[in-house]
Formats: sequence, C-alpha cells, structure tokens
Amino acid sequence: MKKRIVIALGGNALGENLKEQIAAAKITEGAIVDLAEEGHEIVVVHGNGPQVGMIETAFETAAKADPLYPVLPMSVCVALSQGYIGYDLQNTIRYELDKRAIKKDVATIITQVEVDPHDKAFESPSKPIGHFMTQEEAEILKGKGITVMEDAGRGWRQVVASPKPKNIIEAGVIKIMLAAGQIPVAAGGGGIPVAMRDGQYRGMPAVIDKDFSAAKLAELIDADMLIILTAVEKVAINFGKPDQKWLDTLSVAEAEKYIAENQFAKGSMLPKVQAAIAFVTSSSRCEGALITLLTKARDGIAGRTGTRIVK
Repeated sequence: MKKRIVIALGGNALGENLKEQIAAAKITEGAIVDLAEEGHEIVVVHGNGPQVGMIETAFETAAKADPLYPVLPMSVCVALSQGYIGYDLQNTIRYELDKRAIKKDVATIITQVEVDPHDKAFESPSKPIGHFMTQEEAEILKGKGITVMEDAGRGWRQVVASPKPKNIIEAGVIKIMLAAGQIPVAAGGGGIPVAMRDGQYRGMPAVIDKDFSAAKLAELIDADMLIILTAVEKVAINFGKPDQKWLDTLSVAEAEKYIAENQFAKGSMLPKVQAAIAFVTSSSRCEGALITLLTKARDGIAGRTGTRIVK
C-alpha cells in the first residue's frame, strides 16, 4: 500500500567535502527513487553536521582576511547548507527519476523550524558540527572559548546549541507538494532555527538535530512512517561488546528503558531513538518508525530488516 514517508538522511553520510557529497548523493538517489517507484510519497530530510561547520569556518576565515566580509550567524549558515546540499540531492534524484521514466518533480524547500528561545539547550551546547579533530586540536579551540566535545568515540568536534523543534513553518507547502505528486527535500540540517520576535521569525544561534525535525515534520504532515537512515542496519544494545544484541523491534517502553541504561551513544544512536519515540507517540495513525541503512530502506519497509520502533 502507498505510504507517506519522511526519510532522515545523516549529514555525515553525505561526506566531508563537495566531491564526497556528489558521490554520496548518487548512492542516495537509488534508494529514494526505489520507494517513489513503488508509489510512496517521499519527503527527504538531511543532516548538515560537516557541511555547516565548513561553511561557518569558511566565512570566519574570510572575515579574518578582509574585515569587509561578515561573520555569518549560524541560522544563515544552516540556510546556505540547505541550498548547497539540496542542490546535489534534487539533481541526482531527478536524474534517477528521469532514467526510470517516473514523472515526478523534486525541489528543495528552504525550511524554517521554530524553536523556543528559552529552551535549556541554549545554556548547554551539545550538537556536533564541522569536521572531526584530535584532542590536541580541540584543546586549541577550547582556549579560544569554543565549546567542543568527544563525539561517540569518533573524535572531537565543535558543538552548538541544539533546541527541540516546536513547529515547521513550511509544513503546509510541503503537504501541497506531496498532494501534487512531488518529492520535497525539506528541513535540511534540521531546518533554519527561528523564533518569533516583534511579529517576525528571526534566526537563532543553533543547529537543530535533523532526526527531531524529521519526526516533527512527519507528525505535522500525517506521515505513515519515519525512516531514519544511519551507519548500521539495526539498533543494538551492548553495542561493541561480546554480548551485543541487534534488535528487530523496539517498543517505546523498551526504548525508554534502554535510554535510562545509557545503551545508546549521545552523539550517534540516542537522538535517533528519541526522535523515533517522539514520532510514534505523537500520532495515532502512524505505522511506526524505522532505523536502518540507506541501502536497506526498501527491505526495512517490507519488514525484512532494520529496527522498527512501535507503540
């Protein structure tokens, strides 16, 4: 049966530079168009962890070289990353659609996501952005007053505030596109963080976790399923230990129990499981959330692999 599906694609899965991003987008196109070919309505949400850090660094470097170049606020860096990544995704997806003679349009929506300006996240930055670095490099940034943290055993990274999404401003536009049979690329990088001030939405100094924004978007557009794509085929408990166990199905109660036991890494699997819980508990009509590999998305929908989070 045709489903309305929100797919959350990790920014790290799109590589560290333009060449890697173009190559990764070509892998992504096949999995996404496979689902469109089966008649599903698809919305693509992507991360921007490496890319937004690269954009921020580039403008900081330019500003040091020439004072006429401004240092851009993080909200603008996120907006730039949406266009930068969306451009490659929509082009590669369109190429695959045309190759299969599937008559669908695909377009990137510059998406604003409302956050609470009083969110506690602004007091404790936690969202990794930019490239991985050594501890020695991290110590240099610390000395400059920049917050850094160790990211799930993969190295050190700069971190910024990561408030939870309250609303997707362009959700209505995305629903119109789906009704017209189109594929939106939306809420890229978790969306441009904004808050209402003086009757207008204004940018906030943050990066929203794309999995939480994907869950909020899935809720607002009445999606049947949220698919969170990651580097492993299934969620595991005791990950990397001799008694590691892969999970086929995970109830909300079980997931919350494992979270309390610190089974999921904060910079890796934890936000994915939390976002899945948020979506599953927000909708009475959804079929659940799925966490799996990009290349296994179709098999996951068919119930052949991945970890399905259910009520």
